[in-house]
Amino acid sequence: MLKKLFELHEMARSHAKKRLVLAAAHDENALEAVLNASRQGIVEGILVGDVSKIEGLAQKLGFSLDGFRVVDEPDVDQAAAIAVKMVREKQADILMKGNLGTSTLLRAVLNKEWGLRTGELISHLALFELPSYHKIIGLTDAAMNIAPDLNGKVSLIKNATAYLRKLGIEQPRVAVLSAVETVNPDMKSTLDASALAKMADRGQIKNCIIDGPLAFDNAVSKKSAEHKGIKSPVAGEADLLVANDIDAANGLYKAFIYFAGAKCAALILGASAPIVLTSRADSDETKLNSIALAAAVN
Repeated sequence: MLKKLFELHEMARSHAKKRLVLAAAHDENALEAVLNASRQGIVEGILVGDVSKIEGLAQKLGFSLDGFRVVDEPDVDQAAAIAVKMVREKQADILMKGNLGTSTLLRAVLNKEWGLRTGELISHLALFELPSYHKIIGLTDAAMNIAPDLNGKVSLIKNATAYLRKLGIEQPRVAVLSAVETVNPDMKSTLDASALAKMADRGQIKNCIIDGPLAFDNAVSKKSAEHKGIKSPVAGEADLLVANDIDAANGLYKAFIYFAGAKCAALILGASAPIVLTSRADSDETKLNSIALAAAVN
């Protein structure tokens, strides 16, 4: 059971270093995160971007680029293509976004000839360390899929639970969220949740326990579930929360951080390699945790 995000750093250091390629590496925030992760022995960094700007930023940040592979490519589209091809050709294990738009990076990731497609949806997984919860809890999808249908939610769950299993959570407990705990034909979120739970019961979604619909309080509090007479193997023990849409997930994500003081790590999943896609608003700790999350699996 993961209880602290710092355990991800230890997991990353426990095996051979993963190689992370930073696309359009001439970005101060992303470059600093990669240089810090390298200094702490979490990853080996490869930098693709405008070499003169990269060198200037490294000097400003007080880091040496000795030991780093640096590929000079000022054009961000070409930098994305080079970075993705490195992952495709097993020269790198992790892809990270630098000074380029998310759509530019994902266009390269989804390229039909040399991209990183797997057939699953590209989705977002965030892990949180909360003072009020007894273990690490995951959330999907706060950043990529706007309003996933039932098949989309199956992909989100498969992506997230497969990664959680790699982190040692053998049978993740998945709470599919809604505003209520009973199936209401007028509320699509409850219909999807009940279908997902039954699909797991019948082995259509494997190696996890799914229950829903569950309101947020029931998902994270056994006491709340008991008060409402809910008997569930997931209630109060959820490893993963699945929100109905990006609005609900993104609101929870930000409430955890800004109101609940959560520590966070996040990844993009569904490609053939993990993708670190941090925001400028993310703390330095979140960026480092996210790189460690990508590097923790062997």
